[in-house]
Amino acid sequence: MASWLILGGGTLLLLVGLGWLGRTAPGRVRSVLLGLAWLLLAAVGVVLLLTGRVAGLAALLVGLSPWLARALRLPQLWRLLRDGAPAAAPPPGGMQAMSRAQAYAVLGLAPGATPAQVRAAHRRLIRANHPDRGGSTWIAAQLNQARDLLLR
Repeated sequence: MASWLILGGGTLLLLVGLGWLGRTAPGRVRSVLLGLAWLLLAAVGVVLLLTGRVAGLAALLVGLSPWLARALRLPQLWRLLRDGAPAAAPPPGGMQAMSRAQAYAVLGLAPGATPAQVRAAHRRLIRANHPDRGGSTWIAAQLNQARDLLLR
């Protein structure tokens, strides 16, 4: 059993060492980590069954059930760990008109940026904050609104 823990820990360290976790979408990371967790759980369960420790297997399943429930919400946790803050919630009142100065600030650009710079900043930010990759729909809408305003 200890060898499985060492193997799982070594695999995780290898993935971190290669930078895979930092470059991969949160949804994909969740799938891989859940797969590793299920593999480890199955291996430990088989070892417990083969050694006649059925009570240990039952305790393992009961003990891991809350963890597995939390693991299903891993993209939010991954985003919190990666960005250091939860995704911003929309302000009360919904979408409001954005000024050009606010649009430059949203995209992290200096006033007077070229259309190519606006597109590049939008592309970079939307890639990191797109709802399909665990981002906030409100942030994506703000980024799109800022891009549209500056490219008019």
